Amino acid sequence: MAVKDKDRFSTATRLRALGEQTAARVYRSQTKRQQRRSRLTGRAALLALVLCTLVVALAYPMRQYVSQRAEIADLEREQEQARQKVEQLRDLKARWQDDAYAEQQIRLRLHYVLPGETGYVVVDPDAAKQARVDAGAADRPWYANVWDGVDKADAVGR
Repeated sequence: MAVKDKDRFSTATRLRALGEQTAARVYRSQTKRQQRRSRLTGRAALLALVLCTLVVALAYPMRQYVSQRAEIADLEREQEQARQKVEQLRDLKARWQDDAYAEQQIRLRLHYVLPGETGYVVVDPDAAKQARVDAGAADRPWYANVWDGVDKADAVGR
């Protein structure tokens, strides 16, 4: 028993025991790591493949669905605007059926007056000046206007 105890406390024996313990730990950790890695990698790869397949398979139909829903919303909005325009036109038609409204609009737009009334037209001085400037070409003969147009076109090219 004394030899065994002595052997137990020797440096070589302790180093050998430590080496065996370390080797066992490394072996266990590598085994666990390999088991985890191989098991998760296969499942993860399959899951990734399935998800990618679903995304690719559903991408175009979803894009079409979204674009069609947007188009339907635009068409519904246009339809509502058309309904409102029809209602406005019906209201306007109904107003024009009323003689009092028609008379009011005729007097306002065409400057008609009833017998015994005096009509006045107020002219804006700025509008009258603008009309005179525009009427300058109408006061001259047509061939003068054509010749001026040719001169202007020729001057732009230089």
